Amino acid sequence: MPAAMTHRFTVRVYYEDTDLAGIVYYANYLKFIERARSEWLRGCGIDQGALRGAGRVFAVRRLTADFLTPARFDDVLEVYTEFTAATGARIALSQEIRRHETPVFRARVEVVCLTGQGAATRIPADIRQKLFPGQE
Repeated sequence: MPAAMTHRFTVRVYYEDTDLAGIVYYANYLKFIERARSEWLRGCGIDQGALRGAGRVFAVRRLTADFLTPARFDDVLEVYTEFTAATGARIALSQEIRRHETPVFRARVEVVCLTGQGAATRIPADIRQKLFPGQE
């Protein structure tokens, strides 16, 4: 799946995801979008375990979030992940969580490729080819 396509990931809200008011605790939206990014990478054919074994990891550098309307226990949510831009070491993504096509949460996420020592590094060519086929 090329990066330009929108990836969709389904998540159900469990009791453990909610606060005392019965709505999704705000930090859990970050978990939901993290899972969706991992599945997006997997769908692009990228094995993050192998990447880590080669001394490279992806890490969130910046994230801005908008909490639009609360999600509640037992809601079925769809997390949409869309590639928006890239440089040598970074990928920018737009992520949106929807319930029945109604936006619940939006985030703009910047992910950077790091070495095992935590220094920013260029995304390896084979990974770039999987993320952005035909753009190298």
